Amino acid sequence: MLRTLFILFFFSFSGLFAQDSIPVEDTLQKKYMIIAGDTVPRESIDLNEVVILKKLHFDNLEERKRYLILRRKTRKVYPYAKLASERLVALNARLEGIESRSAQRKYTKIVQDYIEKEFSAELKKLTHTEGQILVKLVHRQTGTTAFNLIKNLKSGWRAFWYNTTASLFEISLKEEFDPKNNHEDFLIEDILQRSFVNDILEPQATALDFEYVELTDKWSAGRGRLN
Repeated sequence: MLRTLFILFFFSFSGLFAQDSIPVEDTLQKKYMIIAGDTVPRESIDLNEVVILKKLHFDNLEERKRYLILRRKTRKVYPYAKLASERLVALNARLEGIESRSAQRKYTKIVQDYIEKEFSAELKKLTHTEGQILVKLVHRQTGTTAFNLIKNLKSGWRAFWYNTTASLFEISLKEEFDPKNNHEDFLIEDILQRSFVNDILEPQATALDFEYVELTDKWSAGRGRLN
């Protein structure tokens, strides 16, 4: 059942690289930089934003264990949420160029078959907790709940039944990612940010409106607090 749920919403839904630079001077004696591959002189070089991460502090070993378990599960399911976002963008862009409804359904079926063939075996291995984290991360990446993704593709009635069935597995497809008010969601975001910085996960910007740096101050105390 979990595999069917995720297959449904998977198919429904700059930075500069370090290169050699050459300083040159114009007639006004201003120093410019010519970036390799770019013919436009610049007075400065754009750099990627650097996020300074605070040190994690745990009050006891049990809190640390919970965080490490959450980190393992988050890192496991994040690639699927990232894929969901990419498939959603690609699918919507492709469907906009297809006028015939029958052709749209045919293309959607092709995407569905591809996702099922490539990823169904892996999705079946997810635990209940991992499935719920994935639902949250789909919301983080797409800005839309898994319930609404299914509702937009199918029907509200069908989405209701899928959500009801998922609840039997302790999974709510309506679950949202809310690091502003949910401490565990903030820890998930913290895990993502640290994984991005350490090149463990490939970064993808959230579709939601929040700033990780601002949230670190709010959650500076309590379990898994940042110091």
